[in-house]
Amino acid sequence: MEPALHFSVIRHAAWAPGLDHLEAWQAWASGLLDMAAEGEPGLSAMAPMLRRRAGRLDRLACEVGYQVMSDETGIPVVFCSRHGAAERSLALLNELTLGQPLSPTAFGMSVHNATSGLFSIARKDTANATALAGGSLSGVAGVVEACGLLQDRADHVLVIVADSLLPNAYRHFADEPDRAFAWAWLLGKASTDNHFSLHAEPIVTNNELLPDCPGSLAPHRFLLRQDAMLRQSDEYGNTWFWHRHA
Repeated sequence: MEPALHFSVIRHAAWAPGLDHLEAWQAWASGLLDMAAEGEPGLSAMAPMLRRRAGRLDRLACEVGYQVMSDETGIPVVFCSRHGAAERSLALLNELTLGQPLSPTAFGMSVHNATSGLFSIARKDTANATALAGGSLSGVAGVVEACGLLQDRADHVLVIVADSLLPNAYRHFADEPDRAFAWAWLLGKASTDNHFSLHAEPIVTNNELLPDCPGSLAPHRFLLRQDAMLRQSDEYGNTWFWHRHA
């Protein structure tokens, strides 16, 4: 068994269509409420000039980031998304096939670290920001990265995990529920009385079937349900175990 990573979740927030407050999320985690099909957050905390640049993914991720951080700065950020700004990237590819010149602004907002960059610029925050794509277990990737930063003397790390709906051209390839969502955890070093651990074992098990729940959203469901354990298998022959230590 690989050594476990230990951490505490100090604050958390999440947003999805139809789920814009904690009580709604808890009802969803308990199977009492479904996500809505459409919707995006207002992102009122961001200045209008920057907000106009924000796409759907940016709005989702920055909304939960603001909810957790407010005006607090100087804390490293790890942004994770399986698909990134797929809608913007596909639009650029379509323009290329038509021989049209690409907009530098559109290209700049399509790259994977554009969301974390927008969040940093809007908040005038010069702290370290990392952008990751970790497949169906991007939540695992984000927490692993954050724990590395905690080990490297960071007091706290903000993890943001977000995905938007896939463009129609890509939906045929979806291998899990296609949902728009974002969650954010402010992580700190493990406390003695209430914390979490994450470790991997080189075995393959069947993932728990979670209707309406992509793999990257499952850790937040685990948190809300106050479950003792969550098991997730990745594409590389590993199974990741999340444990609650209360």
